[in-house]
Amino acid sequence: MISVFLLFLVARVSARYTADWTSLDARPLPSWFDEAKVGIFVHWGVFSVPGFGSEWFWWHWQGQQPPDPKCVAYMAENYPPGFSYPEFVNGFHAQFFNPEEWADIFKASGAKYVVLTAKHHEGFTNWESPNSWNWNSVDAGPKRDLVGDLGEAVRNRSLHYGLYNSLYEWFHPLYLDDKKNGFKTQEFVKLKLLPELYNMVVRYRPEVIWSDGDWEAPDTYWNSTEFLAWLYNDSPVKDTVVTNDRWGAGCACKHGGYYNCEDKYTPGQLPSHKWEKCTSVDTLSWGYRRNMRLQELMDLPAIIKDLVSTVALGGNYLLNVGPTADGTIPTVFEERLRGVGAWLEINGEAIFASKPWRVQMENATVPVWYTSKGDTIYAVMTAKPPGTILQLQTPKTSASTKVILLGSQSPLPWSPLYPNGGLTVLLPELPRLPGHVWTLKLESVH
Repeated sequence: MISVFLLFLVARVSARYTADWTSLDARPLPSWFDEAKVGIFVHWGVFSVPGFGSEWFWWHWQGQQPPDPKCVAYMAENYPPGFSYPEFVNGFHAQFFNPEEWADIFKASGAKYVVLTAKHHEGFTNWESPNSWNWNSVDAGPKRDLVGDLGEAVRNRSLHYGLYNSLYEWFHPLYLDDKKNGFKTQEFVKLKLLPELYNMVVRYRPEVIWSDGDWEAPDTYWNSTEFLAWLYNDSPVKDTVVTNDRWGAGCACKHGGYYNCEDKYTPGQLPSHKWEKCTSVDTLSWGYRRNMRLQELMDLPAIIKDLVSTVALGGNYLLNVGPTADGTIPTVFEERLRGVGAWLEINGEAIFASKPWRVQMENATVPVWYTSKGDTIYAVMTAKPPGTILQLQTPKTSASTKVILLGSQSPLPWSPLYPNGGLTVLLPELPRLPGHVWTLKLESVH
């Protein structure tokens, strides 16, 4: 018995991850993430104050060459000459920020995790980072720990909490020096990035680290593998944390935990690796825009269809909203989130903890996406059939097959379509559902 225990201890000690991609990529993804399926992304920062163009406003105004003329004109028309971007922090009051209300909305959306921007490319941290003196939400602007306050409210509702962190900062002097040196020096990484990341993880224990801003330099510059080895071996979240794939130029879709690949990534077929689609209700921005128009927003049917196809292809769906500088979630965003939640209230059985089926989609009577749990499959109709007959080509039925419309208890009449597979279902009058998307539960099929 003692020898067995010693072998167990040796195995535990030897199962440490080394600071290389072969070892790190072999780490199993914590199961909660694949089961969660739906998350909420929140882009909030000093960029919410100008609220113009996108969260990249500072770069478009003063970074890129030539500057975006729309951003230049916006500043000329609304702010005095010589106004600097850091002065926008004085308008970042967050006076109406109520983390309990935000968390209630996120819970009502049906999402299982929330990812907040701890730091975007502008370098402003939404917490009291000791490495970002006077450019953080406690020293300036809101004078409040936004990361901590939201995290507490989110976790009190049994939601997982994650943090977005940009590796690079557009105008940080140390980063610009390293960039000028061809990234042969690492002063920014040693003195700013890594100390801040370690502190953030120990302090807030995020279960998702959503890395970004990696593309200008290789992972060896960012010391990504060393950080991830510590994260997986010794950090307070080593057993539960998940990470994405943005850890250096060329890492996307190749290395890390789950894959984002690119913003709004939509694979044409079932990927072999766990992935996540991040997308935004506002199709033109992740941060809040004062001048957004209704036609520029995803409507509820589009969001639900996007969610369904993403999950059917094995992905998670991370839906973004951009709060205002005063700390409110625009009503139109709240309406979308609550609409998703109302749909998931009825159809969530087909989404949460589901697996991709052997066939992900067919387009016979109407477009149908499939998910599965054991010998039960779910056929999600993303359009209303023209009549009361629905034909499904793919499922193979048995004598014990049962078909149920989610939201209803009574089994539906069905008959075989072919001798070796398929079925014809007699549909009832379909109820009005958010997004006009309905789900059939098919038991004892393969």
